[in-house]
Amino acid sequence: MDFSLTQEQQQFADAIKRWVAKDYNFEHRKKIIESPEGVSDSAWAALAELGAMALPIPEDQGGFNGNAIDMMIVMQELGRGIVIEPYFATVFGVEFLKLAGTHTGVLEQVAGGEIKLAAALAEKQSRHDLFDIATMATKNADGFILNGTKTVVLHGAQADKLIVSARSNGAQRDTAGISLFLVDVTSAGISRRDYRTIDGYRAADISFNQVQVPAGALIGAESAGWEILDAASDYGVTLLCAEAVGVIEAITNATLEYLKTRQQFGVPIGKFQVLQHRMAEMFMEMEQARSMATLAAVKVSSSDAEERRRTVSAAKARVGQAARFVGQNAVQLHGGMGVTNELPAAHMFKRLTIIELSLGDTDHHLARFVAQPGFKKAA
Repeated sequence: MDFSLTQEQQQFADAIKRWVAKDYNFEHRKKIIESPEGVSDSAWAALAELGAMALPIPEDQGGFNGNAIDMMIVMQELGRGIVIEPYFATVFGVEFLKLAGTHTGVLEQVAGGEIKLAAALAEKQSRHDLFDIATMATKNADGFILNGTKTVVLHGAQADKLIVSARSNGAQRDTAGISLFLVDVTSAGISRRDYRTIDGYRAADISFNQVQVPAGALIGAESAGWEILDAASDYGVTLLCAEAVGVIEAITNATLEYLKTRQQFGVPIGKFQVLQHRMAEMFMEMEQARSMATLAAVKVSSSDAEERRRTVSAAKARVGQAARFVGQNAVQLHGGMGVTNELPAAHMFKRLTIIELSLGDTDHHLARFVAQPGFKKAA
């Protein structure tokens, strides 16, 4: 199979790379992190102008109908620049609406960069099991009443609309009985506590207290949201794997440059054979992660749900292992400077750490991979 980029894909990647280099350099990024908002309106407008917002949106809603491979290219470039804007949160939310085939007007707004989305899925007891839902959706004459709390919602305080998972029936850890809703953040009864995460991103804990939403807020069918939630989460994992590859490449290059310039005993430390071996191991980890991230992007849209789950979990586990190995070794090779905020490598390491924990860590996805039908038989 030919994995080389098309001319259009390469041009798109180059455009984002030029924007990051010109308008989103490391010093500019640090200023955004330290700002009260934690994001940049001008950066968001630039991403929309570049077409990044419209890329995953269907053509009927003013988008480019980009597939997971197209999105992989964008996420890798944003990863190289450790861009902290709410791009992932928004396009992750888009996937829910695309899978359900609903709220086309919202997709049009996303394509134009007019609104941001966030997925409010995790709860304090759920850890990586997104089917473990205590938030309740009670049906009434006007639609549904939402009550509960969602935790660590990436860019939840910067979003205009939320994708919210809630239980309309069944036990707390049942996959049946889950409903998904598109909720306006201005709805009465919503409170958001915004905070900065260790990688410079923003997240929020969001409480729903007697929040009335109309029946039209449903994403998909009532009590039948698990399949959409499961598939959209795999899509989100695929995007994170692609972003991680971009970060891994950036931190590897930064480490190599440091070894060429840092001197000891009158020579660059990159001359020491043991450090050359370490860099070779980092390079191999990077290429294995790239291969698995690409495979996930190819398979995430598969009509075979078992194949999709198996491939995506294998990719997240392998990319997570590579992220940890490369990140830890990059910090060690930089010495004490590797953990200071003055160097991009420290920021990259923190981002890799958060990616490894997002939407299921390495151990979670290894267990999920093993649990898929046919694993023991194939072994």
